Amino acid sequence: MPAQDPAVAPSRVIVAPSRVIDAPSRVIDLAQDEILTGEAVALDVQPVGFFLRGLGTLIDVVVGLLVFVLFALVTSWLIGQSVVDVVALPILTVTVLVTVTVVMPTAVETMTRGRSLGKLAVGGRIVRADGGASGFRQAFIRALVGVLEIWLTVGAVAALVGAFTPRAQRLGDLMAGTYSERTRTPRLPPPAAAVAPDLAAWAAVADVARLPDRLSRRIAQFVQNADAMQPPARTRLAASLAQDTAVHVSPVPAVDGETFLRAVVAVRRDRELRALRLEDQRVAALTATASSVPRGFPSR
Repeated sequence: MPAQDPAVAPSRVIVAPSRVIDAPSRVIDLAQDEILTGEAVALDVQPVGFFLRGLGTLIDVVVGLLVFVLFALVTSWLIGQSVVDVVALPILTVTVLVTVTVVMPTAVETMTRGRSLGKLAVGGRIVRADGGASGFRQAFIRALVGVLEIWLTVGAVAALVGAFTPRAQRLGDLMAGTYSERTRTPRLPPPAAAVAPDLAAWAAVADVARLPDRLSRRIAQFVQNADAMQPPARTRLAASLAQDTAVHVSPVPAVDGETFLRAVVAVRRDRELRALRLEDQRVAALTATASSVPRGFPSR
């Protein structure tokens, strides 16, 4: 399941181990990058990779350097015009360095909920370890530690720590309890096409319920990726899958392998959707007649 926006998502608990004890006799297996909600639903949260994080950090550093260069040009012009005294130059330099390295990153990440120009470019966002939106405290800690691991060491400490952490977290992330979450997710695949008109009569009586789950997943993946495959490999794989599927489907229509597989996927999808809708209708019918007050409960 895609993760919700951390700004509005409820409190969640990150699960680092691969197993979580939900009850004395129940164990839930969780992947490394999953978050368990309060309703015991595991959300697949993808962190930004090491190289993309490095690219985003480089963009932010370049922006900071441009700000510092702009300050140097403006200061030189003001000194030349005798507007600013040369004695005040060290104070202004320290002020701008603190602004570029600490104040500006903290303000940007706080106002944008964990985003910056570099993170927007690579499709990332800084979030807390529990999936919630980062705030001023997290942004300030990251910026303060970033002075050491990014600016003073030219990113060497950040790269070294990020290479050995599972979510490419730098030292500031580890101290602030944050990581970079991927905000750009791939588009959902288009739904499978409907059953061909020539197979409408077959679809009404076809028995596809005995299809094993593993084979069903293989067929669905083939139908989803068939258009991107080379014709020889596409035909060969369709024939192989159709041969395995024909054992579990009755009757078998007299069509080519790919058309047969697409028809099987469409029939299973339509029947599962119809079953879900009927279940919703039955639940709605049962709850529609239920009164708000239990029977025999005294009215007060």
